[in-house]
Amino acid sequence: MKKFMKLAGLVCASAMLVSTAAFAEEGATFKIGGIGPRTGAAAAYGEGVMRGAQIAVDEINEAGGVNGVQLEFNPQDDEHDPEKSVNAYNTLKDWGMQMLLGSVTSAPCIAVEAEAANDNMFLLTPSGSAVDCITAGDNAFRVCFSDPSQGTASAQYIGENGLASKVAVIYDSSDVYSSGIYATFKAEAENQPFEIVAEEAFTADSKTDFTVQLQKAKDAGADLVYLPFYYNEAALVFTQAAAMDFAPMWFGVDGMDGILTGVEGFDTSLAEGVMLLTPFSADAPDDLTQNFVAKYQELYNEVPNQFAADAYDGVYIMKAAIEQAGVTPDMDPSAICDALKAAMTEITVDGLTGSGMTWSADGEPSKSPKAVVIENGAYKGMQGAEAEEVVESSTEAMTE
Repeated sequence: MKKFMKLAGLVCASAMLVSTAAFAEEGATFKIGGIGPRTGAAAAYGEGVMRGAQIAVDEINEAGGVNGVQLEFNPQDDEHDPEKSVNAYNTLKDWGMQMLLGSVTSAPCIAVEAEAANDNMFLLTPSGSAVDCITAGDNAFRVCFSDPSQGTASAQYIGENGLASKVAVIYDSSDVYSSGIYATFKAEAENQPFEIVAEEAFTADSKTDFTVQLQKAKDAGADLVYLPFYYNEAALVFTQAAAMDFAPMWFGVDGMDGILTGVEGFDTSLAEGVMLLTPFSADAPDDLTQNFVAKYQELYNEVPNQFAADAYDGVYIMKAAIEQAGVTPDMDPSAICDALKAAMTEITVDGLTGSGMTWSADGEPSKSPKAVVIENGAYKGMQGAEAEEVVESSTEAMTE
């Protein structure tokens, strides 16, 4: 019986090798769609994702593909708009998409996942961090941390490293990403040795003038201001704070990544000392990170942001799941999805944004965040002792 089972296993393995080789000879590919903002206010995120994904696709194809089958990547622009994101999804379906890397930002991702769940299309969002980005069905997973994880981890990092005693929060109450992070930050702050002295909201209709929120934070004696929103608004906050001689410590989230390259005309020196939690640090010394950064800089003449790293990992995560599931390019998208969502709970991936990454059936990743600080116009990984140095330099700046 054991001999029979061994022989049967060898026959199945041989059949798979023959099958994938046949597909490779016929020119069949795995078709991966990509959706994100390549133009508009959030373009730094979308462009980072599409570039990072393409680098991974090219590397895999140059190495022989996945089980001998090449990958084909089709990136679409949604301008950070939910309706346009759904239109992009439908365009990719017409193209023959078999799995989706996207959407990049939270509100569009929620809209697209509703469609993908109905179609049983495998969806892996590199950076859609709102909880509901992956809750419409069991077809969706994410590479990044969820919003609750970011808010909780930020409060813990500030408290455990003694960064501040009085914290102000400015957040976008009209945005699911920002308000979601704020809610969990506030909840965890009750367990930490600092006080929230000001909680100031803005909306999509009032995101150009932050002087009122900044003045309230200043009057409350905040020595750190937490900013759980995107880099475009953050650039305005830093500029307006400088004009009113308000120089607290600044602490952001992954949406802050892009502040150094994504805002035309912004004086990036105003972002010196800004801290944020991110799963990726471009100055990490490991070979994988350094090789990726060097390749990205060679192609695009800039340092990759976290979103590029998320997408790069996303493609390799798909590769690992395809290999684990043994899917072939002749399978329809729904059958591929059924196989991949089972495989996602069985794989472990070492990537740019985490080592030993795993996924639960609800689509959430397990990995640890990293703290970075903007220093000399670049992101630098930060350890506990370095956090103390940031506190000292920020305190000196506030008392000058």
